Amino acid sequence: MRLLTHNFLASNVRGVSTGYPLALEVAKSSIKEVELNADFLRGILPKLDWRALVAAASAAGFPDLLAAEQPQEAELFADGAADAEGSAIRRLHHALLEIHVDEGALVCPDSGRSFPILKGVPNMLLHEDEVRH
Repeated sequence: MRLLTHNFLASNVRGVSTGYPLALEVAKSSIKEVELNADFLRGILPKLDWRALVAAASAAGFPDLLAAEQPQEAELFADGAADAEGSAIRRLHHALLEIHVDEGALVCPDSGRSFPILKGVPNMLLHEDEVRH
């Protein structure tokens, strides 16, 4: 599961008011390099919860990868930034698309319900008594 996926998942357990952001517990992770796509990052950036992404990167073992505050678009997408090692856009790309959680869990902040991540796939299925009717 990429951290990009984590940023959009929420718990839908009955009685939960927000269920977001899910806490991330990482037992095993891996890095899978992919080509940087600045247009994709520019499009997804407004949809991201930056604080949740920073917390997920930290939980995955990268506490200093992202700045606490979201960088300005001018910094992220400056000419040549995508080619500069260690630039803000490279760090964002790495966090969203290259860090994979292979084993672990997602934990609902409201209910404490744990959803397992096995072989990189989060299992968000609810038990019968957890379903909203």
